[in-house]
Amino acid sequence: MYSQTDIDEAVAAGAISADSATALRAHIDRQRTLPAVDEEQFRLITGFNDIFVSIAAAILLFAVGWIGQSIGQAANLTVEGNGPSPLAPALVAGTAWGLALFFTAKRRMALPSILLLLAFVGGVVGTAGFLQAIVLGGAQFDDGRGHVVGGIVAAISAAVGAAAAYLHWRRFRVPITVAAGAASAAGIVAGLVLAGMGEGPQTRDVLLALVLAMGVGVFLFAMRWDASDPQRVTRRSDVAFWLHLLAAPMIVHPVFTLLGLNDGDASVGEGLVVIVLYVALAVTALAIDRRALLVSALAYVLFALNRLFETVGAVQLNVALTALVIGSALLLLSAFWHQARAAIVTRLPGGLQRRLPVLGDFALSPRPA
Repeated sequence: MYSQTDIDEAVAAGAISADSATALRAHIDRQRTLPAVDEEQFRLITGFNDIFVSIAAAILLFAVGWIGQSIGQAANLTVEGNGPSPLAPALVAGTAWGLALFFTAKRRMALPSILLLLAFVGGVVGTAGFLQAIVLGGAQFDDGRGHVVGGIVAAISAAVGAAAAYLHWRRFRVPITVAAGAASAAGIVAGLVLAGMGEGPQTRDVLLALVLAMGVGVFLFAMRWDASDPQRVTRRSDVAFWLHLLAAPMIVHPVFTLLGLNDGDASVGEGLVVIVLYVALAVTALAIDRRALLVSALAYVLFALNRLFETVGAVQLNVALTALVIGSALLLLSAFWHQARAAIVTRLPGGLQRRLPVLGDFALSPRPA
């Protein structure tokens, strides 16, 4: 099976002509009941070899990290004596980059590339954080300035992680890398705000509101990538997918947490608010043709419906009724996703429609990746 990115790369390499690629896409599109754009495709695995290589790489990275930790302990290069050593994440990051030179740059394997990117950026962030902890000493985190120091350390580590993500993108162009860089940028802002506010009664709510604002920013950034490829035939669509996957929990979690739904209790009114918000998220997800918002908010709406069924007296069947309602609704929405999208998108202004994924029959033309 070949992805849209594979076809784009074949055209760029001169293996097939642009007209042949267009004809191939049109033929595949006619074979499907629904338009390809509504399938929200992204490249995760191309075969079982992706899974095989990912498992082997994970085992190797675990072993390298363990060895790095042992060397760090022997060299007394650890946080507070027996704590983590920066050598462990540093070796993980170096190994991940080396493996990516073959499995990402040459073999173009999707799932291993995602794993190696996360290991590289995570290893760089961990190395920066542990090194700062060793230099500063544990006492700096234990006194009244712990939140300030922790925020500064987090911001610096996130900045180093953002730089690592940028270098990885320049070399390998793995779609998830942009989302990793956006997450690192959000970490920089959150760390600086935490350092500026310190520990206080309003810190939690301010951070949640900040994460919500940054989530909206990531969402708008994702829409820019989506708008540049409304037919979803290039790598830009994959980049947008991962950005939406990052933005969704950054938007959903703060909203429902600020409503008090994470304290283990919810009133009937709060439950109804959750359902109304979920319907609004569903309309948004349909308009932009991205399902990540629905998945991220699913746990909250399940909890809210469960509480509503308990309130009306269906205590014994509340879990089953909740699963029945949500499962049926999501399956119906999936079955009639294109029709529901058409009903919503066609009612939007023309200028906005042109920025959204196309509906119905559309002419496919190759776009540069």
